[in-house]
Amino acid sequence: MYEPTTNPRRPAVTADSEYKRRTVLKAGSAAVTATLVATPAATPAAAAQTESSSVDITLRVNGRDHRLAVEPRVTLLDALRERLDLTGTKKGCDRGECGACTVLVDGRRIKSCLTLAVMRQNAEITTIEGLARDDRLHPLQEAFIRRDAFQCGGCTPGQIMSGVACISEGHTRSADEIREWMSGNLCRCACYPNIVDAIQDAAK
Repeated sequence: MYEPTTNPRRPAVTADSEYKRRTVLKAGSAAVTATLVATPAATPAAAAQTESSSVDITLRVNGRDHRLAVEPRVTLLDALRERLDLTGTKKGCDRGECGACTVLVDGRRIKSCLTLAVMRQNAEITTIEGLARDDRLHPLQEAFIRRDAFQCGGCTPGQIMSGVACISEGHTRSADEIREWMSGNLCRCACYPNIVDAIQDAAK
């Protein structure tokens, strides 16, 4: 049995108060246990429901149709890299800020980390793997090699895809115009002058 404390700043601790404290702790522990047991994610039925939440989609990538079963929240970037093994499209910031994941959808450049795979059905998707024809590289790919427009290569696929769109959109009348329309693609190696030169070469 606890003796009453002599410290005037603390309330007296008695056997009765200790009993109440233990009762509260036991009740709280029982409530947490009950919550964990009742959590739907911990039950087999909930797990089955999660698996059945996937949807069947068809993505047309680089001229080929691919049937996939994905969760509605899967991004186009993750579908390309993890389900189709098209790892040329890079995952950089995963927030749409660096441009490393740029692909073409119906000829327009988009950042694949910011769009869902289920939203891109019935669209023509082109990745860096789809630019070359047979054994011949795309002219911009050749220009990147010729102009030494990459170092680490992390941003290069996105830079090339955005550059292809930049050319097709007609935004290559000057170096400043190219810089403006390529500003959504970042290069931490600072190869920007060489990238601009490569795009100008390919645009000719």
